[in-house]
Amino acid sequence: MARRTWHGARDSDMTSTVVNVDIHGQRYAIRSSLDAGYVAELAAYVDEKMRRALDESPAGDTLRIAVLAAINIADEYFRARDEARERQDSLASRAEAIERVLDLALQTGEPRALAR
Repeated sequence: MARRTWHGARDSDMTSTVVNVDIHGQRYAIRSSLDAGYVAELAAYVDEKMRRALDESPAGDTLRIAVLAAINIADEYFRARDEARERQDSLASRAEAIERVLDLALQTGEPRALAR
């Protein structure tokens, strides 16, 4: 299974390899301890985001295209993070409600149906 985390600091136990990738017509040698296939997948994703940014701003230079792609990727990340946080908050709230019902049932000694 491909390792799906990115660490800025290098672990001494992990071996790094160089993966050559193409992004927006440029070749990059990426040194990483991540799985080579995963690094290639990340590069392909960034390349696709840059292609989409180029479609939206065809007169832009490479730096402008890269910034637009980065903003789009950041937006996706923030939305996913917020959705995950909302799901986690909802689960925590539901767990607390179940805990209250169980506590009440244990205190009174009467079994009660769990209501949503």
